[in-house]
Amino acid sequence: MEPTEAAHATAHAIEQVGGAFMLDGPTYARGAEMGFGGLDFYVLGRGGALGDVHGDVVAAAFVFWNPASVISQWDSGRKVLSPGESAQEWVTLAGAYGEAHLPDIPGFDRLVELCERVVEGATSSSAPLFAGWRALGGPSADRPKARAQYLLNALRELRGALHGGAVLAAGLTGQEALAYRAPHMAGIFGWDAEKLPDAGSVKERWKVAEAGTDAAFGLALAGLDPDERAQFAGLINDLHTAVVAAKEA
Repeated sequence: MEPTEAAHATAHAIEQVGGAFMLDGPTYARGAEMGFGGLDFYVLGRGGALGDVHGDVVAAAFVFWNPASVISQWDSGRKVLSPGESAQEWVTLAGAYGEAHLPDIPGFDRLVELCERVVEGATSSSAPLFAGWRALGGPSADRPKARAQYLLNALRELRGALHGGAVLAAGLTGQEALAYRAPHMAGIFGWDAEKLPDAGSVKERWKVAEAGTDAAFGLALAGLDPDERAQFAGLINDLHTAVVAAKEA
């Protein structure tokens, strides 16, 4: 399997499984326990991987979010906990989610091994959240499901950053891309749903952006040989299928 083909084949699974803990109720229950008010925990927990920076730096990495909302939530969250502590709490919650929700599938250990190799070998160019998350280290290898969730989110942060760059390179704003791809998320991302730009002319540029994302993420998969890439794609999609089945059971 060629790198770009593998990137395309794994896109949905990486997005869905990698970031699942960020949508989990217990994640925000934990945030509430610590004194966070809601999305400020998301912004500080995820953005905290960047370190103790100005909110505008975080907004720059959150390509599809309203910068003003990110800055406001960042500043609010910092009154509760430091960015570094919040990032470590985010790692803890990712690991706990993996141990609670990732099912056993044939080849799970091999998937973790391949994810590890991709994450370790990938360049962090244009992917600051990925770089920061990778630098946190994550759960140890003796907790394979916790480790897997951490690695899957690293891959999600890498692809997400590369996608943001590809969207901008295709002549789209983050807000336009959101209006086309996920308008139902406008409020969460800090935009007024009634004032989203017209998405009617976005489709062709979106296709260009998706192709660019696959090409860029394919570079991270080039360290695997063709058979390994095919195995990686098969296993990560098997895991996604098993996760969905477990939720529906």
